[in-house]
Amino acid sequence: MNTELKLLPGTPDDANRDYLPESIRGSDIVVNENGNNSRPYPERLQEVTGILADGLMDRWYVYVPEKYDGTKKVPLVVGLHGGLMTGWGHSIYTSWCYVADREGFICVFPDAHAERMWTVEGVFDGLKAEDVDGLPLAYAPADYRENHDLNFLKALIEHMQRVYEIDPGRIFMQGMSMGNVMTQQFCKYYGNMLAGAAGSGGPTQPDKLFSPEGEVLNFGGPMAIWESRPEVNGLPPGKDYDEFTANKMSRAYWMRVNECDETPEISIVGEDNFAFFKGKKADLVYVDIKNRDHGQTLDEAFLYWDYLFGGVRREKDGRIVCGEAGIPRRGDRFAAAFAEGVSKVWFNNRVCALSTAPVRWKKLKYHGLNGGEKVRGAYLCVPLSFLAELAGGTVRPSADTLTAEVTLPDGRSLQFARGSIGCMITDPGTPAGTTMRQMYCEALHRNGELLVSVEWFCRYLLNLTVSSCNGVTYVTDHFAELSCFMADLIKDLFAGTVMPDDYSFVGSFVKKR
Repeated sequence: MNTELKLLPGTPDDANRDYLPESIRGSDIVVNENGNNSRPYPERLQEVTGILADGLMDRWYVYVPEKYDGTKKVPLVVGLHGGLMTGWGHSIYTSWCYVADREGFICVFPDAHAERMWTVEGVFDGLKAEDVDGLPLAYAPADYRENHDLNFLKALIEHMQRVYEIDPGRIFMQGMSMGNVMTQQFCKYYGNMLAGAAGSGGPTQPDKLFSPEGEVLNFGGPMAIWESRPEVNGLPPGKDYDEFTANKMSRAYWMRVNECDETPEISIVGEDNFAFFKGKKADLVYVDIKNRDHGQTLDEAFLYWDYLFGGVRREKDGRIVCGEAGIPRRGDRFAAAFAEGVSKVWFNNRVCALSTAPVRWKKLKYHGLNGGEKVRGAYLCVPLSFLAELAGGTVRPSADTLTAEVTLPDGRSLQFARGSIGCMITDPGTPAGTTMRQMYCEALHRNGELLVSVEWFCRYLLNLTVSSCNGVTYVTDHFAELSCFMADLIKDLFAGTVMPDDYSFVGSFVKKR
């Protein structure tokens, strides 16, 4: 049976900006909260209650697609809601039910046992109710085996295997925000039950992943991992570590567990900034989503499946196989990244040397300012020799290196000179033959090399996309917007610091309760 996927129309409730209006339940109402859209309530979503662990009553929601007929084993996806949300809330704030319709697998969306808050390690350490506006504080027990939410999730997976034809080698978990932290916690202790896991929103705090000596705190073993980090994400209240460090430590954790190469392949597709890490034991996908707030995007379930989970399984001997899914995990075919003051470039998915470091140059205006100056733009000036290589052309500097000519593959000839904002362009295919065009800023001369604005050269002459963020400039041949955490990763690649050398600071990050 081929399922044609179609978006279902909903009734917008734009006047209601509550976090998760109860009126949505069972209706076609859709809401847009922090830019995170919802879908109409799935007709096939079924509410179930029962006692599965510790003698306590729990609730979960099961989505069985029309394709499922019980004649063959299918994957299972366990979706964990964010704090103050519900299982049914996670089903409408994600696209998992759409992917289930297409692929034929089953989804289950459990509720946290108490007050819609998962019992997670670390989030509430050192906090009181007044620190979080009176929200319920779900302190995790010291012994993880006494954590009911962990016991419930473990028992729920076993229950779903008894009730439905579930492929034991293709069980996945995904969570958002507090659900992401709960997913990480489940993987830490019971990851051997899963083939892969994904999370969006804030990562687990560092001291729950590493000991102060840098030992990995993990009992579940390797698995395929996807980490989504919205660019404008933030951290829970009361934390004295920064978001960049938390992201790096979470990424380093799974790189250690999965024995990943330190150099990924990077691909930026629109707002999605992908870093694909290949692991000896399992792969890791790290994604920074440009200009997105805390939460998850409506298309993330499709991305998880199409890039990673669709090709992943856990073999009977426990090994993880990360084959190709619908979309290959490959870096951009054509891309280059630069950072001010760093004589390196990210090119052909590896770090290469530049003849001299790029310079951030401010274009100044003086006229009409009574002798004062005003910045009219700042541009990254890159060695012309590399820009010629990037274009597939050749460069011929003058003997004194104060001028240079570049020949492009299409026959155009370009001439640059120190201190001139002009570029003399000779194009045999035009009636004028030779003309001049003004660049964004003048050509610089550093260390016997002319430097030219990479933004102007690539946009005007080569019709490429140029995006800058957090001190890094990224050039590619398609629509792409560099985001801050990916820029930070590129800086780490230049510095050789993708993996931390010292973990002794982990214990000092978090205020103790």
